[in-house]
Amino acid sequence: MVRIDKARIDRALAQMIASDRAAGTSALIWKDGKEVYFGTAGYADREAKKPMRRDTLAQIWSMTKPVTGVAMMQLWEQGKFRLDDPLSDYLPEYGGVKVFGGTDAAGKPILHAPHRPITIRDILRHTAGFGEGPADTYPQQMLAAADPLNLGNTLPEFSRKLASVPLVYEPGTQWLYSWAVDVQAALVEKLSGQKFEDYARQHIFGPLRMNDTAWTQPEARFARLAIAYARGPDGKMHRKSDEDIRRNNFAPRSLTRGGAGLVSSLDDYMRFARMLLNQGSLDGVRVLKPSTAKLMSTDQLDPAITQRSWLRDKANGGFGLDFAVRTGQSEAADESRGAVGEFFWDGAWSTLFWVDPANKITTVFFVQTEPYDGTLHRDIRRAVYGDDYLGPKGD
Repeated sequence: MVRIDKARIDRALAQMIASDRAAGTSALIWKDGKEVYFGTAGYADREAKKPMRRDTLAQIWSMTKPVTGVAMMQLWEQGKFRLDDPLSDYLPEYGGVKVFGGTDAAGKPILHAPHRPITIRDILRHTAGFGEGPADTYPQQMLAAADPLNLGNTLPEFSRKLASVPLVYEPGTQWLYSWAVDVQAALVEKLSGQKFEDYARQHIFGPLRMNDTAWTQPEARFARLAIAYARGPDGKMHRKSDEDIRRNNFAPRSLTRGGAGLVSSLDDYMRFARMLLNQGSLDGVRVLKPSTAKLMSTDQLDPAITQRSWLRDKANGGFGLDFAVRTGQSEAADESRGAVGEFFWDGAWSTLFWVDPANKITTVFFVQTEPYDGTLHRDIRRAVYGDDYLGPKGD
């Protein structure tokens, strides 16, 4: 039984500020169908002494990915594709993709056709073969030259440029975090006939009344945005450039990413999380079928996929369709707390959300700290669950 201890969570948020791991933090928790915690600490803008507030906006980076996954699975429910269809059936540029096999004696790249095609399931679970690799490798050099994530590219242009870069492993053999969710966004455009941003607004944000959530924000909302802070060589947190923020979210651009780019508020993203906890519906509006929500939050990684990069550092578990999935109890004292069956994801600036069906808990945690700091996640989870929580056992 998990008991939400407000004082314990308040102390955890305050300690994040006191330790200079963050300039400002906020958290919102629902349990058993009602709000049980809201709290903040520190500043949205430290220099201006502007406190974190409930309506403060944050750049959520990779917490964009589950939204894109929901868009994909809505189209799957409509019969627009099958999960194990080759990706090239819909985005033909991936039909000629090659796998990088090292270099020959003369230093030239060895490229060969993949053993099997990239499937749509692969791009939903990060097993497609995409990857940046070490900076001095041929695929990385090709990726830098192609520059697929240039904000001047459209999603179709992004996809064609990414497809020109060799894969770094055979599809289906490894888990490696990648730009696959941006490929999903290109696929949503192709299958729906709508711009990706328009599709998400019409089919996800609008129905869920997520009125603050968007890739492109009106200038008037900039005053509500939490400023990002990065740890410098001196070990201290320093304010990031406002211009970088404006360029990504408050200025014209061609590229709308599926893997990043959303700005949201605590209450907005909590509506998304509650929809997932409620098996695809919220306040009488159905966004996904219950069976689809269950599929997305079920581990999709074959046991043979043993190379999983840093995924195990997140939790004892695997990966579903655009979510990490906890399949086993925490095994070490320094691991993040959580319940088996939980699914979650986070963002580059250390934001986090999780859905815990076993305890009927949803949590959204906002902070704007770069680089990503997993100790913040460890601490907010321990504050919610307690130091010794293990929860139900896995299969």
